Amino acid sequence: MTLLGFSSYLIALGTMSGIYALLCLGLNLQWGFAGLFNAGIAAFFAIGAYVAAILASADSAVHLGGFGLPVALAWPVAMAAAGALAWVIGRICLTLQGDYLAMASIGIAEVLRIIIKNEEWLTGGTRGIAAIPRPFETLLPAPWNNLAFLGLIVVLVAIVYLAAERAWASPWGRSLRAIRDSDVAAAAIGKNVAQFRLEAFVLGAMVMALAGALSAHYFKFLGTTAIEPLMVTFLVWVMLIVGGSGNNRGAILGAMLIWLIWSATELLTNRLPAEWITRSSYIRVLLIGLLLQVVLQKFGKGLLPEKPPRLVGERRETR
Repeated sequence: MTLLGFSSYLIALGTMSGIYALLCLGLNLQWGFAGLFNAGIAAFFAIGAYVAAILASADSAVHLGGFGLPVALAWPVAMAAAGALAWVIGRICLTLQGDYLAMASIGIAEVLRIIIKNEEWLTGGTRGIAAIPRPFETLLPAPWNNLAFLGLIVVLVAIVYLAAERAWASPWGRSLRAIRDSDVAAAAIGKNVAQFRLEAFVLGAMVMALAGALSAHYFKFLGTTAIEPLMVTFLVWVMLIVGGSGNNRGAILGAMLIWLIWSATELLTNRLPAEWITRSSYIRVLLIGLLLQVVLQKFGKGLLPEKPPRLVGERRETR
């Protein structure tokens, strides 16, 4: 591998790690903060990806488009669309608990996936949406345009991380953790459990939609395979569990670590005999599952477990 090829690989690795870090931060807002078992991550990822792609792409005869909006407008609209969908879903489903919420969110994600696949006038169906513009591609030559896009993702991850850290230490974050640990006790002291849960659900969905929009513009093509539950839901849950639920740094660490392993296993499985390459995705899922088991055995709460924020005026013990 040449130096240019290795550099391109590192840029691609960092870009996808950043996109998955946003997904993990969004899931952490829902699960780590509020204990909401969202198994329909793919739905909000898809809304962000398709809305951004439709708004920013050129006119096409096979799907809705032609708006040509800059990403500075397309991405916020995509996040708002996902937030609106999350608000509707939350009003209906957040009264459910645990496994029931998971089943409801899976069902909603599957309904949305079927709509995307069959409504060709809107999404292009199985043909997808092509020629999605990527920021910096016309301003800078390769690989500097890809490096600039990676820098943009790093900035967005940093902004979301700092906002999530501030929320974690705020009264809002403390209320969410109280509701997560015991919603009955939180309601008894006057907390509006339904409203707090709805806010966490909507904010997490908006962050997931931002990740979807970034993914669509990065690959410059969006098809139904981009929103498969394996890649968007299963991997994100593994990342958060491995990194540490309830810890924003753990969410980012888990995303980087698991994507590195997933990418490395792809390089290894491509060297297998031809009859095994078609089964490589299942082999990689098996390896990720085994890694998850090892981590859970050794680190029950993840590599970076949850730590309550230090209260104002609290003094650390010194030895």
